[in-house]
Amino acid sequence: MTINQRLDLRQSQSLVMTPQLQQAIKLLQLSNQELSEYVEREIEQNPLLERDDRPEPDVSERTIDTFADGAPPASASASDASVEVALGSAMPGAGDSPVDTSDANLYESAEDYLPWRSTSGGSDFDEDGRSFEETTAAKAPTLREHLFDQLSVDIEDPVDRLIGSHLIDLLDESGYLVGDLDEIAGQLGCAPERVMGALELMQRFDPAGVFARSLGECLALQLAERGRLDPAMQVLIDRLDLLAKRDLNQLMKLCQVDAADMKEMIAEIKTLNPKPGSAFDQSIVQAVVPDIVMRPQPDGDWVIELNSETLPKVLVNTRYYARITKDAKNKEEKDYLSEHYQAANWLVKSLHQRATTILKVASEIIRQQDAFFRRGVQHLRPLILRDIADAISMHESTVSRVTTNKHMATPRGLFELKYFFTASIQSSSGGEAHSAEAVRSRIKTLIDAEKLDDVLSDDKLVELLRSDGVVIARRTVAKYREAMKIPSSVQRRRDKAMQM
Repeated sequence: MTINQRLDLRQSQSLVMTPQLQQAIKLLQLSNQELSEYVEREIEQNPLLERDDRPEPDVSERTIDTFADGAPPASASASDASVEVALGSAMPGAGDSPVDTSDANLYESAEDYLPWRSTSGGSDFDEDGRSFEETTAAKAPTLREHLFDQLSVDIEDPVDRLIGSHLIDLLDESGYLVGDLDEIAGQLGCAPERVMGALELMQRFDPAGVFARSLGECLALQLAERGRLDPAMQVLIDRLDLLAKRDLNQLMKLCQVDAADMKEMIAEIKTLNPKPGSAFDQSIVQAVVPDIVMRPQPDGDWVIELNSETLPKVLVNTRYYARITKDAKNKEEKDYLSEHYQAANWLVKSLHQRATTILKVASEIIRQQDAFFRRGVQHLRPLILRDIADAISMHESTVSRVTTNKHMATPRGLFELKYFFTASIQSSSGGEAHSAEAVRSRIKTLIDAEKLDDVLSDDKLVELLRSDGVVIARRTVAKYREAMKIPSSVQRRRDKAMQM
């Protein structure tokens, strides 16, 4: 075998992620608080960057077309653009250049009497040389993050998820629900019973006792989770005021137990946690500041703009750069200045592109879910990331990054963008698909109307739904029924017979 040398020319394609592109992608998925901290560090490290402290311009009449030429302004801020959303109106132009990679006060005395303890932890968004993903993974989860993880797994109904996300935002630092259910139902445009049903589902989440509306309810939820909420214990929970006064004789009378049983019951109460949310990062107490503000117009259209309080405003000091460049003595100093000048310009451009991209995605979501904003939570349309990506000519991964950790203030409340995405059910007539929520609502309506001599089986429900133009499998009907905590036809028939 002969060994020789030769030159070969090969051509191949590969995706190279430049530092600038990595920065742009990172900025897209950062929350407003993380973005502010990131920009603060950049300002500390780059002498050519400074805060833009100029007064806010009047943007009430500014639309996204202002930046149709794609050129970023001298400063980038949350108030760079707003867009008037009208059904059928034109989307922002391609020149906007969005980033796309193409790929318990009532019982305080009782708390003082019982030796309860609580712990708390914290985490910081500090730069330590690790990647963004590693830094995020290393952070201890907050109560809000912990509950949202369970919400996405345990509750499939998109409407219940929307209600659940709203309830999570109403929790205080101890994990108690603050707010009136009737007011919440009115804000979301649904029945109070629907909100109460979602709350009951959320009260099964970990940690036990979360979403309680009083100390007694918090303790009762924990005892129920242990299987220890018997009638005597319920009476004790209802009379915590007597426990705080140490009126054990009256309590024994009411609970109909002896001294030994009362001692055991009190000992078990002491093992409960009156503040189930205190073991998590206390960032739950921070109010969620919306990234996007949506408001109605007198003519029925919507106006959407970025919240000027959430994004930092920075600019590049070109005068300072021009002056110190003249005094540069060697190539190393010139390279240092040039590198920081380019980094400063790219940061400003990336902030502008981030703002433009968020506006484009949010405006399309509003167009797609217009019926929800006008008529309530029952009118959510089926929506997936691809629908938005195709409508605004972006990649699904970009839409996914934009809709993560971004919140929009709407006339119906504050929502994270990702909660406007719901599953769809095929139509037998070939027309528009049905939303999963609409199908669940139809199933519940049919079951609520059934009679003792005509209890609907899952197969019968499939037939009725198909006659309404909904193509659905029997196992899907069973899954939806179980998700709504509706028993099987056999159990329903027994329950109805017992009620006769």
